[in-house]
Amino acid sequence: MVQSQERHSLTIGKLAAAGGVGVETIRFYQRRGLLPQPTRDGGIRRYGHEEVRRLRFIRQAQAAGFTLEQIRELLELDAGSDRARAHQLASERIAALDERIAELQAVRNSLKRLAHECGNGAPGPCPILNSFQL
Repeated sequence: MVQSQERHSLTIGKLAAAGGVGVETIRFYQRRGLLPQPTRDGGIRRYGHEEVRRLRFIRQAQAAGFTLEQIRELLELDAGSDRARAHQLASERIAALDERIAELQAVRNSLKRLAHECGNGAPGPCPILNSFQL
């Protein structure tokens, strides 16, 4: 029993701190099925290192831009036999990132051009402010 308590010794606050998230985020992930409901020890919910690992996985996958549904699927994949599906999800995410990068580069180029026009000191209204008007 002591070994079980050691494996599940974290409170929700400590789990949140270990994962770099808030307590409400933990509860949200539980409601969405991304994190399991914890064991209870004397009425207190206890978490272990597996939940910390899983939480960090979720956060890293989110940082890579995966949706919560995609993350759920990644968590459910068998590491040994589902490489093709993991590869497919990653490839789809890369394509979406490439598209977003192209959009951001176009916006950057437009803003750079407007900033240059604004900074050249020509008389009249500022091109940046004009471009954002309704």
